[in-house]
Amino acid sequence: MKRSVSSGFVVALLCWAGAALAQESQQSQQPVSYGRGQGWSLLAAETVGKGSTAMIGQVGWPGVSLGVLHGAASRFDVGGKLTFNYGEEGVVTRVVPGLKLQAWTRLRLLDTSRLGLALSFAPGPFFYFNDYGTKVGLALPIGITVGIPVGSALMINAGMDFPFYVIFGAGGGPVFPILLGGGLEYFVSRDLAVTFNVRMGPSVYPNDVRGRDRALFTLDAQFGIAWKL
Repeated sequence: MKRSVSSGFVVALLCWAGAALAQESQQSQQPVSYGRGQGWSLLAAETVGKGSTAMIGQVGWPGVSLGVLHGAASRFDVGGKLTFNYGEEGVVTRVVPGLKLQAWTRLRLLDTSRLGLALSFAPGPFFYFNDYGTKVGLALPIGITVGIPVGSALMINAGMDFPFYVIFGAGGGPVFPILLGGGLEYFVSRDLAVTFNVRMGPSVYPNDVRGRDRALFTLDAQFGIAWKL
């Protein structure tokens, strides 16, 4: 039942993104901006801009990642992300090497002169390697972010992430993390920013092998460099 609900939510999200793009194409409108900041972002609610491309490299817990986003429309970015992890999906008690490959999309939902709101979705497979073999799974993370520009050089954000994933094979099953936090992007120049982002909270394992629900503390804290090409 939980898997059906999650699948339905993902389908609805994709349909919503498609409708937003179709509406924008029909209206042929120019991008709306916050009125402050540098007009783009990789962590807050501002998109990179139609036709523009930006990259971000991050390091921290649970790993090291490199991502790229391209502005498919003024309100919609699409790209990908490659991550080398040393913590299994951010669970602080599970130090395990792994690899994750994700698509990466962002949809800007709301813009005002003071803040913006965006929705992100980054599905993809992951692999973790331990003494017992290779653990394989599928990540389906969804995030909601509020972005607030502070002058022209600083963008801050607050958000809630639901990095849901499924582990395949014996002893696996769905996992439901619920993470809260914030971050910032400091623009050294119009095309270069230094970033910090943190989310934390529990990861709930409904199919715990011990026969009862279990929640483990999960952390995602990353320093990075963002560059608009």
